[in-house]
Amino acid sequence: MILPIVAYGDPVLRKVATDITKDYPKLDTLIPNMWETMYNAHGVGLAAPQVGLPIRLFMVDTSPFSDDEDLSKEEQEQLKGFKKVFINAKIEEESGTEWDFNEGCLSIPDIREDVKRKPEVTLSYLDENFEPHKETYNGLLARVIQHEYDHIEGVLFTDKLSSLKKRLLKNRLDKISKGKISVDYKMRFPNIKKAR
Repeated sequence: MILPIVAYGDPVLRKVATDITKDYPKLDTLIPNMWETMYNAHGVGLAAPQVGLPIRLFMVDTSPFSDDEDLSKEEQEQLKGFKKVFINAKIEEESGTEWDFNEGCLSIPDIREDVKRKPEVTLSYLDENFEPHKETYNGLLARVIQHEYDHIEGVLFTDKLSSLKKRLLKNRLDKISKGKISVDYKMRFPNIKKAR
């Protein structure tokens, strides 16, 4: 089932999400619904807060990036088969020299900006079977994971922009929260005025 994606301005996107256990209600339907929602919106990652749930769960499928000719063959291969669910993730370390990359977000449609992030991230997490993992990722893969991880920490990519950039985007962000935007996937807008 396709779930509505929560738009910028909704308080759930600002909450630090909570850990879940194996017996979280309807987890076995939530995960497939989130995959379906993400693919329907042509995303490469989706976090539970983006579907209105303040829990530490996100997923990533970077295969759409594997066709990018600007990437090395090795990086294309790495991105092609990468599809994972991350539960209760915790970043252990981020390292390297920060680099810029143009990011967007399903909760903030039609806005893309260059964001600085470190190129390598090590995180511990549970997979959908609640098996523990600790892994290190780098490059574009690390960036997608860091972006989704930010969601479970109540952080949006626009928070990482300069104060000037934020001021320039303010009106566009306000319009998104009011639903004054055209998107081709289901969304829930926090500040739509209800018709009387």
